[in-house]
Amino acid sequence: MPFLGQDWRSPGWRWVKTADGWKRCEPFSPALEDGNSQLGDISHAVILTDDDEEEIYNAEDCEFATKKRKKDHCRNNTNSQCQSGFYCEKWIYVHKESTRERHGYCTLGEAFNRLDFSSAVQDIRRFNYVVKLLQLIAKSQLTSLSGAAQKNYFNVLDKIVRKVLEDQYNPRLIKDLLQDLSSTLCILIRGVGKSVLIGNINIWICRLETILLWQQQLKNLQMNKQVNNGLTLTDLPLHMLNNILYRFSDGWDIITLGQVTPTLYMLSEDRQLWKKLCQYHFAEKQFCRHLILSEKGHIDWKLMYFALQKYYPIKEQYGDTLHFCRHCSILFWKDTGHPCTASDPDTCLMPVSPQHFIDLFKF
Repeated sequence: MPFLGQDWRSPGWRWVKTADGWKRCEPFSPALEDGNSQLGDISHAVILTDDDEEEIYNAEDCEFATKKRKKDHCRNNTNSQCQSGFYCEKWIYVHKESTRERHGYCTLGEAFNRLDFSSAVQDIRRFNYVVKLLQLIAKSQLTSLSGAAQKNYFNVLDKIVRKVLEDQYNPRLIKDLLQDLSSTLCILIRGVGKSVLIGNINIWICRLETILLWQQQLKNLQMNKQVNNGLTLTDLPLHMLNNILYRFSDGWDIITLGQVTPTLYMLSEDRQLWKKLCQYHFAEKQFCRHLILSEKGHIDWKLMYFALQKYYPIKEQYGDTLHFCRHCSILFWKDTGHPCTASDPDTCLMPVSPQHFIDLFKF
């Protein structure tokens, strides 16, 4: 007979034939199975007594105790998963419709819970990717998450803020995220009468207050001055400093680095640098629509970059991203060793941007 498990790669559910037909067994651990077998032995021993009423009562009581232990065991497993940051799966199957092997479909909240975003925050290659994903969810998808996914969302956000406060890593990025999230929550709290939020309104007010506290902590963040008697950035030759600036893909990073020393400021104002940056992110036909000239009649590429950024999306660069296998419909982190069944797995792999991640679950 066909199995109806949660995953078509798994052995399926355990079925037992009874007088009323086939029934599915609830999953439980071997330790619980041993305890149930002991209860079964007790119930059989009670049935061998002479008093029929006592036999039936004790047998039903043992059966009730067995079911209660199963439920308590499953409830404890669920609580342990929530306390440990929900699930930590290396890859998930993205199904958008019901099939013979799978019922239902994968939602954005389910994918956010099952993929290990809590650990991804600690990886410097994936940090910017996770922050950008949380920012996109805050702008438009927060109400589409389930209650468990919303709780997990704020747990991951808490880890991000802690990392920034401890390591002073990319505070500008998290400031933008918190600004978008606070604006969204203010709008949603006003519309609570329309049942747009899951849970008590006081919980969301506390969350909003926590966000405001995080914003204040980031505003007062002081960068630790590192004492190093060795070679520093300012000791490098000009051509190496210029080469470093050309590696940046974000205009704000160039401006921030230019504030360190007068030499770096001079290099950061180079017209050729901003021209290359505009050519990398935008097409030439977009230049003509938003052409900005300086007083000397030259194109002001720096102002052009920020003007174009308001109208067109810029290219996103991440050290590591999620990948989607078109052959297996599997979403996974690249270094987790997804077992693709295609003859040439590299041809069916596709990097998934944060926006594409959200689009995967729009039905």
